[in-house]
Amino acid sequence: MRPEKALLLNEIREKLDSSQAFVFTCYKKLSPNKAADFRFNVAKSGGTFEVVKKRIFVKAAEQSGLSIDRKDLQGHIGVIFAEQDPVLTTKVVYQFRKENEGMMEVLGGSFEGKLCSSKDVELISELPAKDEMRAQLLGTFEAPMSQTLAVVEAILCSVLHCLENKAQLSEAVESSETVDSIETAESTEA
Repeated sequence: MRPEKALLLNEIREKLDSSQAFVFTCYKKLSPNKAADFRFNVAKSGGTFEVVKKRIFVKAAEQSGLSIDRKDLQGHIGVIFAEQDPVLTTKVVYQFRKENEGMMEVLGGSFEGKLCSSKDVELISELPAKDEMRAQLLGTFEAPMSQTLAVVEAILCSVLHCLENKAQLSEAVESSETVDSIETAESTEA
């Protein structure tokens, strides 16, 4: 193997080993502007997009302990490496695929060291991202506390409302007693 190809093979193998997950795709009619937009969106999600020769990709995968059949790889191959959040990076891939029909087809991927079919990768892309899951978990923890606080607040408000009504009633009784005593005093004078 030529030194350039060996260097490329080692680079791809290192990326396969160091990334949390990767998705391999077949792309067609991908213009330079669309490719740049896609690379930018993948980079924002914590991943990278590489165009790879089939032979090199298959050899690098074999050296990483994954067996990918070369016959399953048709067309031009692009690999998306997810270094940070694999679910978010996969969502970006499927969002691009949806917006640009016919330009990219997901062939499969690897998550947590296991190969996945394109359907499995699509299911993974439908999972909530880490931040979404954290927000849902916090919401689950917070809901009972919020409800308890609302009940305590309602009880306190009802007690205050009762005390307020009692104060108004006693003021009304005092004022009616004052009116009665004035009327009684006037009637005895007369």
